[in-house]
Amino acid sequence: MRQSATGFRVLGAAWLALLAAAPAHASSWSADDARVLRAFALSAGEDALPLPDTADLDRELANGAGPGLDRAAQALALRVARLHLLGCVPAGQRAGWQGQDSDAAFDIAAALEGALASGGLRGFLDGLRPDHPGYAGLRAALAREGDPAKRARLARDMERWRWLPREPGAEHVLVNVAAFEAQLWREGKLAGTWPVIVGKPATPTPGFSAQVTGVTFNPWWHIPASIVRERGGRFPARAGYVRVNGAWRQKPGPNNALGQVKVEMANPHSVYMHDTPSKSLFARPVRAFSHGCIRTGDAIGFAATLLDGTMPRARVDALVKAGKTVTIDLPRPIPVHIAYFTAAVQADGTLAILPDIYGRDAAMARLPAPAGGCGG
Repeated sequence: MRQSATGFRVLGAAWLALLAAAPAHASSWSADDARVLRAFALSAGEDALPLPDTADLDRELANGAGPGLDRAAQALALRVARLHLLGCVPAGQRAGWQGQDSDAAFDIAAALEGALASGGLRGFLDGLRPDHPGYAGLRAALAREGDPAKRARLARDMERWRWLPREPGAEHVLVNVAAFEAQLWREGKLAGTWPVIVGKPATPTPGFSAQVTGVTFNPWWHIPASIVRERGGRFPARAGYVRVNGAWRQKPGPNNALGQVKVEMANPHSVYMHDTPSKSLFARPVRAFSHGCIRTGDAIGFAATLLDGTMPRARVDALVKAGKTVTIDLPRPIPVHIAYFTAAVQADGTLAILPDIYGRDAAMARLPAPAGGCGG
């Protein structure tokens, strides 16, 4: 992963408040730095972003360094940074995305000030892009691709990357719902992949980010009210169902809907990664069968990989075999990002187009298209 610029993140400040509070010309911009900014702004198409207007900067560059250039350059830098960090599709129009982008707390004015003072503007600007090999692959594919429809697909996925944290975590789990796949990344390298089953089109898996804090072996299933309504309250005791304090639960066991492993990742959507007794479904090429949760193939192996360094695989297998419900905490939380990318750059560099199972590409395509990109 690239090293972050000094002071890249602060907690609590909202992005719009930051823009409103940003000084008109907090920094002294040299003509050389302004030209670096201008070239970066005009390369926005390489990131499938709309080209910003540089007219004010061009006029002030002709006048030379001074307060006017400071104001024009500062305004353009903030505008360009906002596009790269947060994207250009409004939050209310991000089909299927229900997460909060931590980049909204990024103190862009302070970081920009530091970059200018240290002579690091170019590195600062380059560092605004999503810091992940997945984004880099899409960006490279966009440069090669000539087909307008495929370019639009790439642009939509590049925009979706900007809804995620710019730094996804040195170690993180990335679930691509459209690819029916979960990946574990460590220090910029892919450490493993697992097939997953995701939500049906009627109960789609939402996009969001959370933290994996531990793994529960032999979990109880606390049945959501929506599923209770769907089944009309019919839960036979022979399948391990019990009613406790007015709520339905299912005991641990071979028929438990969560299987033998549940990944603890608290989130407001009650969506989790877990095992399943219906393992034959992993043989299907299109795996959209759940109520929204993410059933994970070889879930025990996935759990053992998450706990690598905490306990050996033999201990994991022993916990599963014991049949008792036990939660093992991770030494530190691992970010997990539930995303939806329908363009995949394969190992040989070729582009694969995946089914738009939830119609989210189609929804984005209906948005007014800014000149230059953002997937409209």
